[in-house]
Amino acid sequence: MADTKASQKSTDVAAPSQFTPELLSESGDTSYRFTCPGPGVFWCMLTKLVFSMDREGELLYRIVQWDESLLHSAGKKPAGPLFDIKCSEDAVSKLHLPHCEIKPVSLSDNLSVVHISDDGMSILEPLEITDTHVIVDVPHLSALGLVRDFFKSLFNPVPKPISGQVLLFRQPTGPRQRPKFHVFLLPENVLVREVKKQHETAEHIVAPSSCQLIDGQTYTLNCPEAHKILSECAPFNSKYGPNYHPTFEIRLTPSIDEATMTVQDEQERQVWEYHVELTGPDPGRENRPQSLSGDEEKRLYSVQKEFIRRVSSPVLKDLLDALRQHGVINCGEMESIQVIKLRTDKARELMETVLRKGDQACKILMDTFNEVDPWLYEELGLQ
Repeated sequence: MADTKASQKSTDVAAPSQFTPELLSESGDTSYRFTCPGPGVFWCMLTKLVFSMDREGELLYRIVQWDESLLHSAGKKPAGPLFDIKCSEDAVSKLHLPHCEIKPVSLSDNLSVVHISDDGMSILEPLEITDTHVIVDVPHLSALGLVRDFFKSLFNPVPKPISGQVLLFRQPTGPRQRPKFHVFLLPENVLVREVKKQHETAEHIVAPSSCQLIDGQTYTLNCPEAHKILSECAPFNSKYGPNYHPTFEIRLTPSIDEATMTVQDEQERQVWEYHVELTGPDPGRENRPQSLSGDEEKRLYSVQKEFIRRVSSPVLKDLLDALRQHGVINCGEMESIQVIKLRTDKARELMETVLRKGDQACKILMDTFNEVDPWLYEELGLQ
């Protein structure tokens, strides 16, 4: 009998080529676009989807909402996002969907792929399950997503942990309000970008996020420095949208400069810990000019609208390079800004990112702006 365990070697021999897709935004929805230059295996850096291509073709894909009632009728529940995928020339032969199972994973496990089209819903059995992806043949593209068998999961006597993530967001607060953080417990294959879209006024604290979580089990948040923790104990449910609500809310004592947050499971074992410093600026300050305490911040904020409207794409590129070189932004922030398609959206994100980082960051941006585009710098009245 053939071994059912997932092979360490992929069915695709060639190592995947990584790419960052172009972002398209319409009515608040984000789509991803990439033109594959020819046959090969291509790994999307933003969604972790992998496409096995037979020929050149343009990929266009986005995350759409699951119809869970449709899944329940088939005894299935989501195990990942649902992707609506289109490709010219029918160039995709295999699709690799990221899973969050703890290895080793076998073909006998309860993972499969749902294929939803105008003709209805069908279940695709995996060709292979690697440490990171479920691979299926795709006869034609439409909406595809990873699912697991609901009843097998329900009656499993030994619940299996999955790879999870803990996301931390600092909420904007007024001058007399306590510092407030939201903590999210989520499966690892939920896109951080999707969560950030629903919490745009908050600052995502980039922190180690990996952990192991068990669906349906209760977790406890501890923070000795907290003034109050709302929903101190809460169950983890592996949800894939459409809404992402915080699992915990922490309100801190205003006078403290740092805090340690931990998440424990039902056996009081620690699954996640992070030490957060509170010396940075309050998120959302670009939306509240009265909270801008530095002179450089106020000057930059005063020209924000005109800067977004008039700055050119080459100047934006030079500004990004300089901000990265001076350590104002990190590689992740730079990449997030670079992949934005519209020039005005890119300029807005750059401006808001720098305003969140305080007076010195604003000064570096303006000094660089004066070097690369002195004419517009003067026109905006920054001299």
